[in-house]
Amino acid sequence: MSNIYTANPANIKKAAEIIRSGHLVAFPTETVYGLGANVYDAKAVASIFAAKERPSFNPLISHIAEIDFLSEYVETDSRAIELARHFWPGPFTMVLKRKEHTSSIDLACAGLPTATVRMPNHPVALNLIRSSGVPIVAPSANRSQTISPTTAQHVADSLGNRVDMILDGGPCSVGVESTIVDVTGKNVVLLRAGGIALEDIEAFLNEKVLVSHGEADRPSSPGQMLKHYAPKHRFQINVLHPEKGVFYIGFGNQQNTDLNLSPCGDLKEAAANLFAYMRIADEMSGDKGIAIAPIPEQGLGLAINDRIRRASYEK
Repeated sequence: MSNIYTANPANIKKAAEIIRSGHLVAFPTETVYGLGANVYDAKAVASIFAAKERPSFNPLISHIAEIDFLSEYVETDSRAIELARHFWPGPFTMVLKRKEHTSSIDLACAGLPTATVRMPNHPVALNLIRSSGVPIVAPSANRSQTISPTTAQHVADSLGNRVDMILDGGPCSVGVESTIVDVTGKNVVLLRAGGIALEDIEAFLNEKVLVSHGEADRPSSPGQMLKHYAPKHRFQINVLHPEKGVFYIGFGNQQNTDLNLSPCGDLKEAAANLFAYMRIADEMSGDKGIAIAPIPEQGLGLAINDRIRRASYEK
């Protein structure tokens, strides 16, 4: 049975209920089809990585439907608001500093202090976001390292029943991903070329936009640093037998843990808990620091291991 549904008001309402219940909906934007989940539901966000077989927790773009919501979600200034008013709705994404109270979006933001946000220029996407009542986090609705989908059938061919519902809004008009710029510093930095030209951004700002080439030792994009997502205390990984006094985060059927990412060994559950448990461990650990059990290097385990290796990195 097909999970493709015409994007009429009744089906958009049904899709919004699916988003609110913690499941996945693929929906059209002007760029490509997105695989959407409630940004505040870490387990739903983890399901995106599992469905896409995405190898690491790259920060995901949060989609909003009202410019006024930006100030609730992230730190804004006059430059960010002016860019939003000029380029939104449209294929233009901004990296902005998160508000201090937004720890619930840790997984969507890959544990970084920034959030990546845009307002899509598509009536189905905007109606879905408004009906859901939450920002919808959504990468492209295809398996990782395959061609991005620009029709509902592309999504079905790539993801099948990994997505609960596919809203068919016809072919995407732009067909390439959005332009991403970092506006957290003095200079605006282009992180990814996309549907809005660099020259158009420079013309609007009347200033030069820097271009990032993603060097690990000079990071300008989320996830490029060798040491990232790091707690304040010493953090050991792949530990089966922690020394006494260490705050221990376990995985699977382990005894004597302070926290367990997933007692039943569910990598999706572990991914959803990872950043929250690291925060708790950092608050509760003492001089001995934190240790975490080995995580299988498969499926979402690749992403979890990527993040904990960065968190434990020492020069």
